[in-house]
Amino acid sequence: MATVYKRTRRRSIPKGAEIGTRGGRKYATWTDKRTKRQRRAPLADDAQAILLEEAHYTIEYFDHDGQRRRVGSKTPDKDAAQRLANQLETGTMERARGLIDPRREQLAGERRRALGEHLADYEAKLRADNCDAKHVASTIGYIKVIAKEAGFTAAKDIQADRVNTFASKLRRSRSARTVQAHLTAIKQFTRWLAVHNKLPSDPLVSVTRPSIKGQRKRERRMLLPDEWEWLRSTTLKEGVIRNDVGARERTLLYCTAIQTGLRSNELRSLAQGRLFLDSDPPYVICTAGSTKNKKECRQYLNQDLAMELRAHVAAALPSAPVLSMPPRCDVPGMLRADLEAARRAWLKAVEHEPAERLRREQSDFLREVNHEGEILDFHALRHTCGGWLAMNGAHPKAVQAVMRHSTITLTMDTYGHLFPGQEAETVARLPEMLSGNPGGVCPPAASEITANCTAGIGQHFGQQLAGRNRRTVADGGEQDLPEKAVPATPDQAPQVVTLTRHKKSRRALAAAGNQAEGMGFEPTTPCGASDFESD
Repeated sequence: MATVYKRTRRRSIPKGAEIGTRGGRKYATWTDKRTKRQRRAPLADDAQAILLEEAHYTIEYFDHDGQRRRVGSKTPDKDAAQRLANQLETGTMERARGLIDPRREQLAGERRRALGEHLADYEAKLRADNCDAKHVASTIGYIKVIAKEAGFTAAKDIQADRVNTFASKLRRSRSARTVQAHLTAIKQFTRWLAVHNKLPSDPLVSVTRPSIKGQRKRERRMLLPDEWEWLRSTTLKEGVIRNDVGARERTLLYCTAIQTGLRSNELRSLAQGRLFLDSDPPYVICTAGSTKNKKECRQYLNQDLAMELRAHVAAALPSAPVLSMPPRCDVPGMLRADLEAARRAWLKAVEHEPAERLRREQSDFLREVNHEGEILDFHALRHTCGGWLAMNGAHPKAVQAVMRHSTITLTMDTYGHLFPGQEAETVARLPEMLSGNPGGVCPPAASEITANCTAGIGQHFGQQLAGRNRRTVADGGEQDLPEKAVPATPDQAPQVVTLTRHKKSRRALAAAGNQAEGMGFEPTTPCGASDFESD
């Protein structure tokens, strides 16, 4: 049987209260300062405090597990409190007999919980998953922004229509990537609510995120091999110290970034204990705490770069980082200054040739931002790694592995236009199959690969195509392809070709003789030992 009563609270005796006796019990009488009315309350047994009775009734009952429960009725009416107590007893009996599902009842309680309480639990979950602190803060911030604008106060208030309305308003002033980040955060949150039985289902399953293809805020371009040669040679020749980093070490940093495809933070975290330069082949390991996907990665090196790194760390302390890097905000400026110096040297090389000087000044060679708005920053060195691998005929799955892309779709969307075309060869083989004589047409001859590159990192992405390449044509014959042009040296004016993600890039690559067949894959690009002869 449930009990209905008013609880009493122990309070100190008010100042100026008069103590009297009534019905054999002592009472304190005083004037309430707020209401200006006289009040009276009994004294406790020790006569050191008064006992104040609460305004609302309290209900005590035994639940279906036999545990004694105490709940507030939130009403000063005893009859109403008694009716509530009877309902609680009825519910207890139905639960004990299995007529009420406790999980559904718990779900109803979770739906009524304040959204802030759920967000606190979700934040704790993200931190327990070892998520980056910046990611956790941005995710919770995005959810709070949507909840405030849409008027969500409890989990049951979350509706897809309100979220879509918020997204449409945000899209008017912000980029698609920003809208996508907000929607991704709250969709992950509601999915977590559904999985953990805090909501019966995901209310935002129908909400779609906008596509960001063609709407990237920062389009990057890769560094051309000729550009790298000028950047490398000029940096070493000038020997300028930038951001407390010497010219030789900066060149080694750029070279390692292009060869391994490691990001800025990943390069910064490289420790000597993670260098395995005596292995065959040598490699470096980035710990899971420093990589973007929170997975340990192994990036292979060429023997020449391994030799340079071995000499570089020989005189360093074991606890020192492998590569000295300025603060994160200063890294782009360091590379930008080296690019500007290399471009000045490139222009100065033809200062006595007005026509050539004018042509070079109008080109995008070594510019930080080209005429199409594509940027050449430090992260573009990683983009250069994937671009050069694709240009040298590496298999797309190998490029995906080196770049650590989550899907092959991302790899092909980024570097697909740089892979040597195979459409003509594929179409040329159709007559062989249609004729029913698979052996009637000779297979295309393998491309001849020779080491015909300039000094610098462009040399070490594998041997470049040169000489006589042969391609099978549709009638079964063969035709000679023109000799591939040898990249210009720093003393010669290079042919300026800006490679972008457009069809004109494909035509430029085809004109340069980059149609490779049967080319081997070399996942990394070492720095030659001769790259650092001067400082």
